[in-house]
Amino acid sequence: MKPWETASLPEIEGLPGPGTLRWTPVRRHFDIRAFGVNAYTAAEVGQDVVEEHTEQQNGHEELYVVIAGHARFTLDGEEIDAPVGTLVFLRDPTVRRAAVAVEAPTTVLALGGKPGEPYEVSVWEFDFAAAARGKTGDYKGAIAEIDSGFELHPEHPTLFYQRACWRALDGQPEGALDDLVLAVELGGEKFRTWANEDEDLDSIRADPRFPA
Repeated sequence: MKPWETASLPEIEGLPGPGTLRWTPVRRHFDIRAFGVNAYTAAEVGQDVVEEHTEQQNGHEELYVVIAGHARFTLDGEEIDAPVGTLVFLRDPTVRRAAVAVEAPTTVLALGGKPGEPYEVSVWEFDFAAAARGKTGDYKGAIAEIDSGFELHPEHPTLFYQRACWRALDGQPEGALDDLVLAVELGGEKFRTWANEDEDLDSIRADPRFPA
């Protein structure tokens, strides 16, 4: 095997991301373990090319590179014009960030990691991949994506919670309840709150074990 690999973005399977985003999982394609890197594409003007979020939970610094089209970033309420070639670096993980396409299509490459610590593959990657499968009705495929996350994060409450949702939708009530109880035990009350508001869990809500 050669000590390098090459690919163009169109050669990497794209998946639906949150909302209207198209996610190209670059890190996942190459199995990069030193840093996070992904590409996001908006197909129409005005669509998100970076979903609104912070990196407070992960503590990541992030670098965004506009590699095609033209984007407009909003960083803590301040708008930044970002034509192709623009680099936007966010050192502070608490900054609320988002970007939309000014031209169609627009693609942004995002790189990130936590300063001073070994890179850890983020749980959201498995969640995104599962959601892309589940949206097509492939619940077993969604469960398999979550299962792969447990290889790196064997006790992560978010993975247990997401697998509970997909198992509930797939008609696996016992497994779904087992996962949901573990999610609440490991992750605390926010998972109980999520469960009580999540329609994906309606099929198991009447069970006495449901953490209402």
